[in-house]
Amino acid sequence: MEEESIYNLIPKEYVPPPKPKMYKSKYPADAPPTYSTFGLQTTSKVLNNMAGDYSNFDGAHGNKSGSAHFGKPKGAVKPTPDSFRKKGTGTMVLPEPSKFNYATLEKKPAVPKKDEAPILGLKTEKNYVVANAVEVILKPAKTQPIDKDPLKKKTYGQVPEYLQRIKNDIDEEYTTLRQLKEEQLNEEEKQKYLMSPEDIVMLKEGLKKKWEAVNKEYQTITHIRKPDTQGLKRKKETCEKELAQIEKDLALLEKPFVFVDTMN
Repeated sequence: MEEESIYNLIPKEYVPPPKPKMYKSKYPADAPPTYSTFGLQTTSKVLNNMAGDYSNFDGAHGNKSGSAHFGKPKGAVKPTPDSFRKKGTGTMVLPEPSKFNYATLEKKPAVPKKDEAPILGLKTEKNYVVANAVEVILKPAKTQPIDKDPLKKKTYGQVPEYLQRIKNDIDEEYTTLRQLKEEQLNEEEKQKYLMSPEDIVMLKEGLKKKWEAVNKEYQTITHIRKPDTQGLKRKKETCEKELAQIEKDLALLEKPFVFVDTMN
């Protein structure tokens, strides 16, 4: 452990650490990547450097075609003695200037000359306050537009035509609905027929027999004050509903005329 000392307060000189050796890959930098298709458009090769050989290869771009470069082909821009710029070959020929004619254009007024000074010092003696007051006093008063008396119109008191058309349309709709209702009632009346006394007697006897059968079944479970199962409870409610319906049907058969509706 370092002991405390006043010399430790003195800042020490910074010594940079030694720089490590620069990394250098063992593979050549200009070697083409394995299975590359770059630069093989005009050759019979499908892929480049398929073996992954970095020691024996024909360069990154072994194929060099005449158009596989930027600009003109190599050697095409070589200067020649007779390719210099000649007189008159690079100068643009301008058309002959023509005289401008002002005959068809509107001319602006000429600029005043230096001795044509404007008239200065003109004053008017008109009193605008008095003139405005007189103009307001003599001006006629505004009149409100006179509305025509609506009672004097030719169509006063007459029903508008559009209201009459609407009324006729409503009457036609009511007539159509009334006819449909009457046809429906007539059709229902046709489906009803009066039961004969013999049929009524037979129907009453059948209902009474059914009432006795349901009542007999109902009597078997009425002595049970509190049904302990859902089946008994449901059976009791069903019997009560059937008895009430049979009594209601018997009351209907007591009427002097009984009609049967075949629509229901």
